[in-house]
Amino acid sequence: MTMHMPQIVSPQEWESARAELLVKEKALTRARDALAAARRRMPRMAVEKDYAFDGPNGPASLLDLFEGRRQLIVYRFFFEPGVAKWPESGCPGCSFMADQVAHLAHLNARDTTFVNAARAPQADIERYKARMGWSMPWYTITDDFDSDFGVGEWHGTNAFYRDDEDRIFRTYFIDSRGDEALGSTWAYLDMSALGRQEEWEDSPEGYPQTPPYGWWNLHDEYEPTAAPRS
Repeated sequence: MTMHMPQIVSPQEWESARAELLVKEKALTRARDALAAARRRMPRMAVEKDYAFDGPNGPASLLDLFEGRRQLIVYRFFFEPGVAKWPESGCPGCSFMADQVAHLAHLNARDTTFVNAARAPQADIERYKARMGWSMPWYTITDDFDSDFGVGEWHGTNAFYRDDEDRIFRTYFIDSRGDEALGSTWAYLDMSALGRQEEWEDSPEGYPQTPPYGWWNLHDEYEPTAAPRS
């Protein structure tokens, strides 16, 4: 089948066409910023139940998954009996997602922890992580966490916030094609309760904010932001 490609034009015509599309791109950027600002004003749902996980260091609570940080992002990964080529591999789409997760040091620097959660035992998770070269924390779901948070039958990403009294709140949820845009540090921060925490953002009064660019660092040069809970 012959591909019907766009016309070939001069450099000047190409620049003109690009300038027209740039107007739409800038509008999309502003709309994305406005959406993130609205997320920061979303009502928060208190998490009343105690959830139990298995982790690389043994049993863990939902609070433990925060690793002492203020925010937690949990991606429900389908790696379990009955999915794909179990136990050799997990869901291809979830694996695709894991391949595009940015270096977590940048999220950690914004007081945010990212984890995967699946129903596979830890031994299988560690084997699959080693095969694929993944390093993100990964926990085993042992109760109703997945069904309670909209990811019992399909993948999705939940955002949580921990206050000074260690109360936990669900702040946002993205699933289906919305997950396609996730993976970058910016995308995860934009779905979080506190956002990127930069001064230019439209955030409620009192939210933590610092100048843009200044907090960026090489991923191996950040100061530790929190110590794992015992």
